[in-house]
Amino acid sequence: MVYGYIPILLNLEPPKMIDDGPTPTSQSELQLSPSRDPDAGTPSAPASSEVDMGVTRSRFYIWFLFLFVTDLVSCRTLSVDPDPCDSMNQRDFQKLRSDQITVLINGYSEYRIPLLQTIVASYSSSSIVSSILVLWGNPSTPDQLLDQLYQNLTQYSPGSASISLIQQSSSSLNARFLPRSSVHTRAVLICDDDVEIDRRSLEFAFSVWKSNPDRLVGTFVRSHGFDLQGKEWIYTVHPDKYSIVLTKFMMMKQDYLYEYSCKGGVEMEEMRMIVDRMRNCEDILLNFVAADRLRAGPIMVGAERVRDWGDARNEEEQVVDERVRDAGLSSRRVEHRKRRGKCIREFHRVMGKMPLMYSYGKVVDSVGEQGLCRKAGKLVFCDRD
Repeated sequence: MVYGYIPILLNLEPPKMIDDGPTPTSQSELQLSPSRDPDAGTPSAPASSEVDMGVTRSRFYIWFLFLFVTDLVSCRTLSVDPDPCDSMNQRDFQKLRSDQITVLINGYSEYRIPLLQTIVASYSSSSIVSSILVLWGNPSTPDQLLDQLYQNLTQYSPGSASISLIQQSSSSLNARFLPRSSVHTRAVLICDDDVEIDRRSLEFAFSVWKSNPDRLVGTFVRSHGFDLQGKEWIYTVHPDKYSIVLTKFMMMKQDYLYEYSCKGGVEMEEMRMIVDRMRNCEDILLNFVAADRLRAGPIMVGAERVRDWGDARNEEEQVVDERVRDAGLSSRRVEHRKRRGKCIREFHRVMGKMPLMYSYGKVVDSVGEQGLCRKAGKLVFCDRD
């Protein structure tokens, strides 16, 4: 047996896990408040990790220990199902359990591995999470690194949720929406590897979904629009309405995975090819699919705290490594928005219609005082000191 190390230099201070506070004992009454524009993703250390204090406080080394063993049994799964649609064809989604949720996390950047470990640990601590599937889409990542990642995910995650690391057979963004026979819950949470949400908000979003199981539910929203001057559809943000929920945090019924990947005939096949060609817009296409089936828009839910590590507007260089922040597609904001506008126009062209529908307001988990009172010479909400 020979021991070896894979050094990975990360210019990132380990993020602190969100303090969730006590879990609420009862579900709060759902209320609507005006939507806000969200556009204005500390891992436990591996067994052998070393910190290089001579560089900066925010720079550290993670040494991944691996074993060279002739009879090594991998604890990971290689996605090799030749036809996942065929295996799901006879499945009755309505009979799947609805008291828990399966989390599907898309992973690609090796620089985000420490953050990914933190996020998985956070999700696993919630009692509503049945299982977590990390869908790794980077085909160039060494097998030894993925083996160690899997060991870290299972060893340092505190909850009872089962954890799987699935090495995707393709880097296509469409692969994150493949139906999977290993998912035994009606609800799935599609999320990115750079967004961390507190447990209370996760569980509240799930309660909202259970009351609206046909809708897409999420915390990050955008909108389509029509540019009268250019006479074309665009991707934008409206301050008072939305029609697209992003896969940074998207909760939905598992049925839509099958709808996206297996149905729709030649039209859906062409639109999935557009996603592959653009290397973008799989989330927009899923919103097209859901809106076309339901004739209704998504639901935005409020969150107590949701940290988006991949947002290009992060400025704290000592906290956020540029390689962690810039790994996402949305880090190139102007180009990103133009490409997504082109996707909307292409999907509209193929479908011959615009199925996206607007929603208004967001669902929140608490009710505050709306009246204003003058206190100490200032107008404040009457229930505040």
